[in-house]
Amino acid sequence: MIHEVDDGLRRLLREEALRGTEVEIALDAPTKDWAARRNAPTVNMYLYDIREDMRRRQRGMLNEYGGDGNVAARHAPPRYLKLSYLITAWTQRPEDEHRLLSNLLVCLLGHEALPAAVLSGSLVAFGLPVPLTCALPPPEDRAFADVWTALGGELKPSLDVVISAPVDPGRRFPVGPPAEGGMLLKMGGDSVGHEVPADATPGEPRVAMMRSRQGKGTT
Repeated sequence: MIHEVDDGLRRLLREEALRGTEVEIALDAPTKDWAARRNAPTVNMYLYDIREDMRRRQRGMLNEYGGDGNVAARHAPPRYLKLSYLITAWTQRPEDEHRLLSNLLVCLLGHEALPAAVLSGSLVAFGLPVPLTCALPPPEDRAFADVWTALGGELKPSLDVVISAPVDPGRRFPVGPPAEGGMLLKMGGDSVGHEVPADATPGEPRVAMMRSRQGKGTT
C-alpha cells in the first residue's frame, strides 16, 4: 500500500504541478549528504511518519456476498493509515525553490483526495476515497524542526502532506451455507416419560394417555 501511495502522489505532482519541466522527484531522506550529491532541480517527497487515522476507525464486520446473493464471508472493515510526507524543493536559488513550492501547493490544495486516475493496485480495488491534506498544523507531539534535526540537515521551507489510505487488515471469516428449512424438534417421550410412537401425530399420545387416566379414575 505504501508504494502505491508513493506512486499516486508522484504522478499527481508530475502531471499537474511539474508538467513540462525536467524537475526530478526523489523519495530519499533529504540529509546533508543527499543534498551535496544533488545536481539537478529536484522535488523531494520524504515519507517521515506512518500512523493510524483513528477518526476513520470502523467497528463491526462487513458482509461479503457470493454469486448466488448469499453471505459467503464476513471480514473486518479496512483500516486507514496516515502517511505524512515532507515535500521540499531543491534548486540553486531560493527564488526558484519558492516558485516550485508555490506550484506544488496550488496543485495539492486543489484536491481533497488523490484523484482516481493516479491510483493503482489495492487503492483501486477498495473503491474508497484516499483523502489528502496539505499544509495543516502538525500534531502537538510532532514538530517539523524535530524532523530536520533527526535528518541532520538545516531547516528548509517545506509542505506537510498527509494522505489517509485504506489497508486490508486481513481478518476474514467464512460462513456456513444458509438454512434451507425450518427447525425440526424431535422428542423421545411425553412430559411424563412415556414413549411416543414414531408414527404418532402431534398430540395423539397425550390425548390417549389422558383418556386412560380418566377411565381409571371412574372405576
